Amino acid sequence: MTAAEFQTRFGIANVLRFEDMPSGLIRAVISGPQAGATVYLHGAHITSWTPRAQQPVLFTSSRSHFEKGTPIRGGAPIVFPWFGPRADGVPGPLHGFARIVEWSLESARLRSDGAVELSLALAPNEVSRALGYHSFQLRFHVVLGAALEMELEVHNRLATPFRFEEAFHTYFAVGDARRVCVTGLEDTTYVDKTAASTRKQSPRPICIAQETDQVHLNTTSTCEIHDPVWRRTIVVEKMGSDTTVVWNPWIDKNRTIADMAPDDWQGMLCLETANALDNAVVLPVGDVHTMRTTVRIKSGDGDIDNHGV
Repeated sequence: MTAAEFQTRFGIANVLRFEDMPSGLIRAVISGPQAGATVYLHGAHITSWTPRAQQPVLFTSSRSHFEKGTPIRGGAPIVFPWFGPRADGVPGPLHGFARIVEWSLESARLRSDGAVELSLALAPNEVSRALGYHSFQLRFHVVLGAALEMELEVHNRLATPFRFEEAFHTYFAVGDARRVCVTGLEDTTYVDKTAASTRKQSPRPICIAQETDQVHLNTTSTCEIHDPVWRRTIVVEKMGSDTTVVWNPWIDKNRTIADMAPDDWQGMLCLETANALDNAVVLPVGDVHTMRTTVRIKSGDGDIDNHGV
């Protein structure tokens, strides 16, 4: 379908329109009563979400590739069915295939509270079959309003249990990564991917002062990003998720990432709702697994000293 065909079927006057991009991708542009947002059908990828009277909440790199078959750098990528490199040396794209293929838009509506709700789906396709994934069903429900709600359903269509990893690899926009701290992961065990995947304990809030790549295991906690520069706190609640990932490439690693500008590390922090490593999901035959996250903004000075820490 073309953007014009999507507009005819799903468009909402003065709220939701569809655009054809020069690269061949199609995006939905939302200008709702509660928030503005952009969602690409490629990867079911939210690249922007800005509640009214707020700074942008999601970060997308100015050097991101918006091309078929490649991931978009920033926003809220969907990681599935593996996290990071594919295991056991089997070839496959980093973080799986869900973020590099086009999803089907099933519905779009303006809710009575002024939020816009979209539902998208992904079924086996040429890319997934080439990687050995012939029988699954994904559904992604997103609500874009004063809060951002994301829900991923995984349906097992196999005749055997289905093991997979998943994540909302969300890039949050921050005033200065060197001044933000994350609370909610105290007293958790994490895999430090900057130190040969050594397992460590996290006794205090996480403040970004170097390359950070931490996979926190066995945690269902709500987390907060405290941002004193933009005087706000980003609250990330979750359900159906036992892993939380914190990532910032810092200066040197950022230089090695072709689709990030030299100073991008300073304006972003990934705080990811996930099920990965020890917390990979094993889904029984015919069953459905649902992972949800809700992102809200609390205005204030963003200083953790004022949050009981």
